[in-house]
Amino acid sequence: MHVLPVASGKGGVGKSLFASNIAIALAEAGKKVILADLDLGASNLHLILGIGAVKQGIGTFLTSSNLSFEDIIIDTDYKNLRFIPGDAEIPGMANLKTGQKTKLIRKLFTLDADFLILDLGAGTSFNTIDFFLSSSMGVIVTAPTLTSTLNAYLFLKNTVFRLMTSIFSKKSPAGMYLEKLRKEGTSLQKVYIPKLLERIKHDDPESYLKYQERMKNFHPMLILNMLENPKDAAKADKIRRSTKEYLGVDMEHLGVIYFDHYQEIALNSRLPVIKYKPECVLSQALYRIADKLIQKDDDRFFTPDIEGLKNSYITANMEAEIDFNVKAETMEEMLHSGALAEGDLIDTIKAQQYEITALKKENHFIKTQLSKAIEEGFTM
Repeated sequence: MHVLPVASGKGGVGKSLFASNIAIALAEAGKKVILADLDLGASNLHLILGIGAVKQGIGTFLTSSNLSFEDIIIDTDYKNLRFIPGDAEIPGMANLKTGQKTKLIRKLFTLDADFLILDLGAGTSFNTIDFFLSSSMGVIVTAPTLTSTLNAYLFLKNTVFRLMTSIFSKKSPAGMYLEKLRKEGTSLQKVYIPKLLERIKHDDPESYLKYQERMKNFHPMLILNMLENPKDAAKADKIRRSTKEYLGVDMEHLGVIYFDHYQEIALNSRLPVIKYKPECVLSQALYRIADKLIQKDDDRFFTPDIEGLKNSYITANMEAEIDFNVKAETMEEMLHSGALAEGDLIDTIKAQQYEITALKKENHFIKTQLSKAIEEGFTM
């Protein structure tokens, strides 16, 4: 069974949309798929699948002694796809205890499926990061906006620090140095990891080697969602350069997905967009990504080498160009056929112009903050 945790640095980037629809695409291809809602503080994945109110889920399983794990797994209307609800109404589920988390992971990993997809909560809580690290092939969903890409980077940085604290024993020189930074009030987000690792390599070579060995099995994958034009695809290259240079993590690019108003219509119709409009550009992108995951499945989830990682970004950029052209042709056909009124097209362009203006303001604000941070200087 291949475990695919799906995470994001912030909410609103389409993480749950991706998790639910990719699960259906894989199931349609004949793979046995289980989709689990691990956004335990705000579980609502069942709504995207068109499932009504659920009576029990992960929350009830963890708080009830007479409920088996199989009892909370639901058969969906989609062949080969089963679903595990999160159960958000039980207080405290967003902050699982260590024992509860361990119990849940063990149960999930004993399930019978080709793919287990974990839709995680947004943000960088320890629980979210630990679920993400339960597999070597986690997926990070982000959008082209500056705040979204920055949060994706920060999510990975928090993940790297979580790895360090789990690998370095508290009494080791490396562990004691990390604890010293915390006690001094040093923000770990300002720590330059390559410099930190140089110090650990010098002071504690044993811990350094353990960390490097663990990182060999850490292969996160990127999804760039909500594109508006092909230029947005370049944001993925910037994320890769940053994570590679500053975190020592090289991500594979799984693909790009354009924003499509069909997803909003589908959600209001209680249908996954891949079923509501399978021929739209967004759905076709999801099918393409599913094909890549199936190819990985056939290759026993082979991780590409450096050249292969580089090619995954080249391929994604090409896909961004192709999908944009298809989307433009589709809108032109709809306009000529009368399916899309000129007024609708004008409203769409106005909405995009408004979004661009908002993004420019956001970009200016972030640049100002970054310039201020650079002037103050980064400290260890």
